[in-house]
This record gives sequence, structure tokens and C-alpha cells, in this order.
Amino acid sequence: MGGKHGKYAYVLRNDGWYVKVRVLKSREENDPARYIVVGPKRKDVPPTYPVLREDDVPEEVKKQLYTV
Repeated sequence: MGGKHGKYAYVLRNDGWYVKVRVLKSREENDPARYIVVGPKRKDVPPTYPVLREDDVPEEVKKQLYTV
């Protein structure tokens, strides 16, 4: 499974872990419903996936990143 269509991305948390999120392109950039946390945390990212920083996502999504 690759990330070439941009449906999924990984968010780099401040503690160095990555979390997989589903990105809904039909939502606005600052809408918390645009990002759905899907996957477990991991230390590395497949090369075909885009990487977002924790500061790029809304505050509600940041809280969900740390529940994984």
C-alpha cells in the first residue's frame, strides 16, 4: 500500500514518533474533520507517504495523535 494518491499521510509528533492519518481533500485546511487518525505510531515512514508536522494540524487532531 502506497501513499501516491495523497489519501494518507504521516504526522511527526514532537516526541519523534509518526502517526498515520487519513486526509480528506474535500474539507478546508483548518477543519479538524479533515484529518482522521487511523494507524498506530511508528518510528519510520514509507518513502511514498507525505509527512506533516504536528504544528500543521488543528489542536483537536493533536490531542488524538497522542491517544494512539
